[in-house]
Amino acid sequence: MPSERYRWETLEALKGSSKGQLSYCRDWLLRGEDILEGCRSPPKLSSYSGWVLDRVISQSLQETPLSRSSTPNESIPPTDDQPLSLAKTTSPASQLRSSPLSSAAPSETKGNENLSLLETDHEVHLMVLPSKVTEVEGCIWMYEEVHRLKGKEGLRQRQEQQEQVVRAVSDMASEQLKRFDELKELKQHQEYQDLQEVMEKSSREAQGQQEKLKEEHRHRAKILNLKLREAEQQRQRQEELERLRKEEGQERLRRLYSIQEEVLQLNQQIDPNYRHKDLPRIDLSGFSNRGNQICGLVSGLIRTTSERGFPTQVDVANTERALQEMRGLISSMQQEIATALEEKRKRDEEEERERQKELQKQEQLKAQTPVPAQHPRGKEQKEVLGLQVKAEESTMQWYQQLQDASDQCVASFSGLTDCKDNQVKNIRMDLQKAASIPVSQISSIAGSQLREIFDKINNLLSGKSVQSGGRTVSVTQHPQGLDFVYYKLAEKFVKQGEEEVASHHEAAFPIAVVASGIWELHPRVGDLILAHLHKKCPYSVPFYPAFKEGTPIEEYQRILGYQVKDSKVEQQDNFLKRMSGMIRLYAAIIQLRWPYGNKQVIHPHGLGHGWRWLAQMLNMEPLSDVTATLLFDFLEVCGNALMKHYQVQFWKMLLLIREDYFHRIEAITISGQMGSLMRLKQFLEKCLQRKEIPLPKGYLPSSFWRS
Repeated sequence: MPSERYRWETLEALKGSSKGQLSYCRDWLLRGEDILEGCRSPPKLSSYSGWVLDRVISQSLQETPLSRSSTPNESIPPTDDQPLSLAKTTSPASQLRSSPLSSAAPSETKGNENLSLLETDHEVHLMVLPSKVTEVEGCIWMYEEVHRLKGKEGLRQRQEQQEQVVRAVSDMASEQLKRFDELKELKQHQEYQDLQEVMEKSSREAQGQQEKLKEEHRHRAKILNLKLREAEQQRQRQEELERLRKEEGQERLRRLYSIQEEVLQLNQQIDPNYRHKDLPRIDLSGFSNRGNQICGLVSGLIRTTSERGFPTQVDVANTERALQEMRGLISSMQQEIATALEEKRKRDEEEERERQKELQKQEQLKAQTPVPAQHPRGKEQKEVLGLQVKAEESTMQWYQQLQDASDQCVASFSGLTDCKDNQVKNIRMDLQKAASIPVSQISSIAGSQLREIFDKINNLLSGKSVQSGGRTVSVTQHPQGLDFVYYKLAEKFVKQGEEEVASHHEAAFPIAVVASGIWELHPRVGDLILAHLHKKCPYSVPFYPAFKEGTPIEEYQRILGYQVKDSKVEQQDNFLKRMSGMIRLYAAIIQLRWPYGNKQVIHPHGLGHGWRWLAQMLNMEPLSDVTATLLFDFLEVCGNALMKHYQVQFWKMLLLIREDYFHRIEAITISGQMGSLMRLKQFLEKCLQRKEIPLPKGYLPSSFWRS
């Protein structure tokens, strides 16, 4: 039928509409959306509904006879998609009211007033005249309701399934959680039991180990006690041996000192100016030389053994042999003197007999010769002597004058040094710093720096105020301040030579040039420098102090220049190092002048004193290790200046040292002291071979003063 075809076309059209294309999404519940949201909106009539109803009503009135003659069974045939209730011969209005869609429609469309009015106005017509439109609309409503119910039922089933799944999952999770808790509790219980067993086992092992350690400790304690007792016994034995060794060593050392004292006393008996010097055919210089050599040998042995600790029996035997040799030397000398005295006595007796005979002849001829002729008794015999042991008398007088001047200077500022007043003490400290610090700052960095130091020292000695340690200092602050500064300044210059120059030879020249300039302007400082230098280094005179009877050995060693602390003499190397530093400073002073001084004034202590020192050193008996060291240091520093000044005479002096004096030094030098001798020998041979002595290291050139 065409109407039936139109119905299904209408349904297909509605299927393609917005309501017919409803979709279902599984995430609506998760998003909180309602699945039937698209089906709950009330049905709405189109704006063309009135026009359609008018046409349907008019058409129905025209077909009324036909509708009456038709039977109810000739209504719309049922279809496969519709329920059986729609195929019954009822009116559209009754179908609308009796269908589930009509019963649900009022609750769904309470707010739709147009639909209510439509149903009220046209109720009679719909009941009497079923329309195709009404049938279509009823089908649409039935279709929508069926789909809505299907969706609702599906959703309900889906929700029930989900709830069942959730309940099942929840129950399973709960059971699994319970099993997990039970398993965890079981594992914890097992771990606790294992830990407890391990702890018990460890405790048992620890107790066993502790017992073992206690046993080992007791065993080791016994062993240690035995070792300690043995060590204590060994220490006591060592102490006893050390005490015996020290006692023996001290006894040997006292023996050496007594031997040295006896040797020195015996050596005093050997004097070239002995009272028997007028004896004929006697020369005591050989005995004197050998005596000095024996004294030097004994002193060297004592110094060597002191550095080593205590002397050995071999050292004592060597010194005793030296003593025996000295005694034999004295005996030989006495025998020679006795022989000479006997010869002199015989000669005197013969001369007396001859004189008596002469007198008798004169008496016989007295009448004939009233005035007897007088004959000279004879010429004084020229004394043939060797090298000197003592310094010349004039040199000793000069040395004593300098020492007296130094003592007078010390006495002149005794009020400043002995005062207990704090203010005077501060003045004394400031003056000492002002005199000492600039000398300590002398270096060969730049000539301008040396000039600043020189000006600072000169201003201090001139009575001007200077800055020292952030304070203003002047010698006018105390009446005895100038003498105090003179003394301390000279002492500091010599101390720099003893310490700084001894360690760094090139430092001699900047210190010497400043000292020479101060000496030229303030001569008293120069005299005090010489006094300090001679006192600390008697070889700078040159002067070999003789041993006086009754003088303690330690005091005599101090006089020789050694440092003695706690009855211990300094080592020979350190002694030679200090002597070398002071001789180098002295050799630099005599050849240098302050470049900014008065050129017309001669050097206050020039090269002439250096020549005198060298000549007197060569006129004296050499000392082992000392003479070679000092000659080398002096010639290395001052040799170039002496060569230029004395020329040929200086080269003769070097030849004399190499050909004669060197062998004297070599004869008294022991095997352990050959270093200084070899240095001197190499220096002499090198200089004589090249006919030139090089400038010493550290010499200040003229360009230095422009820096």
